[in-house]
Amino acid sequence: MMSDERHNTGRGRGLFMLTEERHAAILRLLETKKAVTVVELTHLLDTSESTIRRDLVSLDRIGKLNKVHGGATAIADSYGAEEAEVELKYTLNMEEKRKIASRAAQLVSKNDFVYFDAGTTTEMVADYLSNHNAVYVTNGIVLARKLAKAGFQVYILPGKVKARTEAVIGAEAMEGLKKYHFTIGFFGTNGVSLKEGYSTPDIEEAMVKREALSRCRRGYILTDPTKVGKVSSVSFGKLSDASIITTCLSDKQFKSHTNVVEVEG
Repeated sequence: MMSDERHNTGRGRGLFMLTEERHAAILRLLETKKAVTVVELTHLLDTSESTIRRDLVSLDRIGKLNKVHGGATAIADSYGAEEAEVELKYTLNMEEKRKIASRAAQLVSKNDFVYFDAGTTTEMVADYLSNHNAVYVTNGIVLARKLAKAGFQVYILPGKVKARTEAVIGAEAMEGLKKYHFTIGFFGTNGVSLKEGYSTPDIEEAMVKREALSRCRRGYILTDPTKVGKVSSVSFGKLSDASIITTCLSDKQFKSHTNVVEVEG
């Protein structure tokens, strides 16, 4: 039976697609890309945003994907070896990222020596910073520019640029970190696991994260709940090596840990 949505989309190819056909197309795309946006699906399937959002809600309810703000991510299993493009990351879970970033910014005190890992959530912290007496170091190209334009004192690590995440990595970045002793640091992650700790897909990026985290008196992992319970290719720290700032968690095993801070509202 044809979905009644075909009568109200008012669009081309999507006008004649069964709901089941759209669902199958969405899941096939997720198998390849691991994450998609509502806008992207709207164009690819030539249908309305409201229809796509209903599709994502339906697929999320039956456990076929993870619905997130602005799109969806794949649920192949708890392991992830691929890194999403940074442009896509900017569109997903934005509400959660803003809450996390706002709380993180409040932790920066006068005269702190701060490390910022590259990433969309860590980058967002800059929007909420007000402490111009602190000194900031980062391996994030976009974040360095953002902090500099806002009038903060910022240094960027030397090294090789990873295009997919716009992070500075490699041997030079590792060497550059060795002279620093940070009072506080903020890090992104692709996975948070009770057993495997914090992990990310890229070996060189993991090495930079590990070195920087080891040089922070206080380290904070900034992550939305979709990363919790996931494991990526390379671990860069144990769960106890940092505190976690996230939004509401459903996993009771993580909620019981004293180093987990859940941000509300």
